[in-house]
Amino acid sequence: MRILVIRLSAMGDVALTLPAVKSFVERYPGHELTILTRPAFSTFFRGIPTLRLFTPDLNHYKGLYGIWKIYRDLAGSGRFDIVIDLHDVIRSKILRCFFCIAGTPVFSIDKGRREKRGLVSGRERKLLRHTVERYADVFRRAGFELALSAGKFIEAGSEARKKVDTLFSTSTLLNIGIAPFARHELKQWPVEYMVSLMRMISRTVSARFWLFGGTDECERLAGIEKVTERSVNLCGKLSLEEEIAVMERLDFMIAMDSANMHMAALVGTKAVSIWGGTDPLAGFGAWGQPPEYSIRISPSELECRPCTIYGKGRCKRKDLACLYRLTPEIVFGEIVKLGLLKEKNRI
Repeated sequence: MRILVIRLSAMGDVALTLPAVKSFVERYPGHELTILTRPAFSTFFRGIPTLRLFTPDLNHYKGLYGIWKIYRDLAGSGRFDIVIDLHDVIRSKILRCFFCIAGTPVFSIDKGRREKRGLVSGRERKLLRHTVERYADVFRRAGFELALSAGKFIEAGSEARKKVDTLFSTSTLLNIGIAPFARHELKQWPVEYMVSLMRMISRTVSARFWLFGGTDECERLAGIEKVTERSVNLCGKLSLEEEIAVMERLDFMIAMDSANMHMAALVGTKAVSIWGGTDPLAGFGAWGQPPEYSIRISPSELECRPCTIYGKGRCKRKDLACLYRLTPEIVFGEIVKLGLLKEKNRI
């Protein structure tokens, strides 16, 4: 059986397909999965047997005609028995429409939009179904039972690991990943807070900080590198696979609600996440991580949060209290409680 799975963006959301995809491949090795995603995310799926990738440059597939071309190219590779849409946006809806017209059964994700609106409005304060479970639910509705677990779902290749090995010493330094930025203001902890947190950690343990971020964040990461001891700015220096190889070697990661948080968790590294306007209650927490690794101001203390699901929008209070009230001292205290600064020799 040939199955097409659609998930084009964003990076963290594509990474979160891995638990469901790998569970499927292990449970149903006789079926062939084709993943439709962006070229930049192909690294996530390396080494998975019976899996094919279709990664078109979407700049060459614009508009309705571009979606038709994607359909034509996919259909030209052979008939699909089932289409699983894990994205459910306009582009994927149109694409799956073409498959429906051709008689292919289609199953799409239920994103729980009504529940999420209730969470943001304050009507509901309950943990919603995790995105990974929502992905698995689509496979289940298509007739495939999946058993999800925590663990390692993204792996670097041997060449990437060899290159990264040269960056690490055999010292007793605690290797801590720092991903201090997020795409949206409502998810962005103040940079000065992160610098203060790094200095608090350095006064407590011998640590090396590995700085992660996108190409548009390189300059700001360089600024952090200049003012913090034993920090290494990786921005623009490594491929995505090599960054994954670094994450595999970390003692733990400190990140915003971002793709780096998800990637660290999915390579099996402990991921401490800092939350502002968004909240793991919405189902986007780091997969497989204990709830106490998500650090945020409680909604009972600040009733306006969460005020957004994805981080878009502006602070209605105009003071970003959810981020500024979450001081470096509070986050440091939580990290100490978690026992993460006791894994190697203290100063």
